[in-house]
Amino acid sequence: MASPNKSPAAKVRIGAVQAAIWENPTANGTRFNVTLSRLYKQEDSWRSSNSFGRDDLLLVAKVVDRAHDLICELQRGE
Repeated sequence: MASPNKSPAAKVRIGAVQAAIWENPTANGTRFNVTLSRLYKQEDSWRSSNSFGRDDLLLVAKVVDRAHDLICELQRGE
């Protein structure tokens, strides 16, 4: 059984937008899932949100495109 504190297989970040790529072994081979977040600083600590504003959307698209490319590379390496 996977550990609840498992690290992502990879991360893609452009500016404040980040994608974490998670590796999930299954009986039919490895599957990959992606979570997206936006990083921001509140007072002296960094926080993350899964809410994106209008100005974040092009970065989200670019991060998702790079995450897709990276997943394809990871699958070729299997």
